[in-house]
Amino acid sequence: MKLSPLNQRRWRNFKRNRRAFWSLILFAILFAVTLPAEFVANDKPILLQYRGGYYMPVFRMYPETTFGGDFPTEAIYSDPEVKCLIVSGGLDSCFDDPEGIINDADDGVVAGEAIEKGWALWPVIPYSYNTPVDRPGAAPLPPNEQNWLGTDGTKRDVMARVIYGFRLSVLFTLIVTALSSVIGVFAGAVQGYFGGRTDLIFQRIIEIWSATPQLYVIIILFAILPRSFWLLVAIMVIFGWMALVGVVRAEFLRARNLEYVRAAKALGVSNLVIMFRHMLPNAMVAMLTFLPFIVTGTIGTLAALDFLGFGLPSSAPSLGELTLQAKQNLQAPWLAFTAFFAFAIMLSLLVFIFEGVRDAFDPRKTFQ
Repeated sequence: MKLSPLNQRRWRNFKRNRRAFWSLILFAILFAVTLPAEFVANDKPILLQYRGGYYMPVFRMYPETTFGGDFPTEAIYSDPEVKCLIVSGGLDSCFDDPEGIINDADDGVVAGEAIEKGWALWPVIPYSYNTPVDRPGAAPLPPNEQNWLGTDGTKRDVMARVIYGFRLSVLFTLIVTALSSVIGVFAGAVQGYFGGRTDLIFQRIIEIWSATPQLYVIIILFAILPRSFWLLVAIMVIFGWMALVGVVRAEFLRARNLEYVRAAKALGVSNLVIMFRHMLPNAMVAMLTFLPFIVTGTIGTLAALDFLGFGLPSSAPSLGELTLQAKQNLQAPWLAFTAFFAFAIMLSLLVFIFEGVRDAFDPRKTFQ
């Protein structure tokens, strides 16, 4: 798809902003690593071979009986007996000495008979965000070669939780920002374009709605309904759509009496076409100026709600919950440092990127 000359100029301006361009590259790398988090940090193999067949536990649940075990429940792949069953082809002797069978299977012979060795391809980090770590000592445990960022207060791997938490925070923010922006832009455009009584009624509705205490509503709803990702998204959109209304309304009020708008009306162009094809592009710079504040505010609100216990479910891999763990375990400074740098890096990159996008859409700015 070829870009228009205008968009080509915007892209060139964005690339000339070195801070924004390299922030985009770094953020894209981080997001590309964390988006398929199940392939990076998981307590299940990505791919395994057993008796000539191939299995992908990342996508599907396999009972232990699939690999010659006794239990119809999901296999625990980190269990030495399950590892032995996979490597040895399901020999019953695994239940007597699983570690010995695994070592013998490296030579291709077990109990005097040749076997077809199985194997498993594991992620780089063999823990999911809720996997308990089998390490001696009281939690939280300090970083070592097994847990690169240590463990939290319930012996869960912090690195795995940061990976899943980064993905969750970014996806949550992108969804909330996109939905809120669409609603806010539409409401502001209608107010500014039509003005008069329509503008007056909308303004009174916004004044009443913005005075509603958001935190109290969240507490009441979560006392009635179970906490979930999409419920929190809906609440954030319901209260967050007003962020862009004011600036879009002002831009449309300014432009509604300009010559090109009057000419389009005289030619019989529909109101929707005038609003969103001709007037909205001129309001993009003002909108994009506020987007970094909306993005960082959404991330901060999610972290604050999780910190207070009114956000995502307690089992979710939240960076706000990691901050709470740091507060409750002051003797474990690695938790506080991890939470701080995770938020600092993510917010800084997003702010730099949106600043570059804003400047790229501004025809008055050029970069050498």
